[in-house]
Amino acid sequence: MTLWLGPQPLVLASQSSARQAVLGAAGIPFEAIPADIDERGIAKASGLVAPGEIAALLAREKAIAVSNHHPGRLVLGADQTLALGARGFNKPAGRDEAAKQLRELAGRRHELHSAVALARNGVAVFSDVSIARMTMRPLSDAEISAYLDEAGDKVTSSVGAYQVEGLGVHLFAGIHGDHFTILGLPLLPLLEFLRSQKLLAF
Repeated sequence: MTLWLGPQPLVLASQSSARQAVLGAAGIPFEAIPADIDERGIAKASGLVAPGEIAALLAREKAIAVSNHHPGRLVLGADQTLALGARGFNKPAGRDEAAKQLRELAGRRHELHSAVALARNGVAVFSDVSIARMTMRPLSDAEISAYLDEAGDKVTSSVGAYQVEGLGVHLFAGIHGDHFTILGLPLLPLLEFLRSQKLLAF
């Protein structure tokens, strides 16, 4: 029996290795075609401030943008925002900004808002947002520097300067939320929708 019942593989509008690994492990065939959109520009123009709403908007825009160029294909977009209280974070531009983010997050709890969206022929057909709450342990400047030395350039690829599936797990005292939400792809609601559309065998 083949798990995936769609006529063509899913299109993933992302170059995220974590999202690709999640889909691959779940047995869903996909083709990765990253979306070329101005994320910060779109978020700013929207006037939205709630991190979950911004993540949902960007996930939809990514899915729609790629689906416009691939008629008939089902396209998956995803986005993740980090909020410390009312303040949102972006991916750090370099080591100095990564260190600054880690100093601000250390010893405090923040939220990850992960959104997923599906689009076909330029129209969004599904959207979901999930939240994970992350408590970072207190960190000295020396510990932050040692972490950044060990993690290298990977710290600039994720908001908050960490990947909990790697060395970033050492930064945390507590993690409350779905594992897939933390990785940036809320998988369970996505699978439920795909089953509702008769695209999965079970």
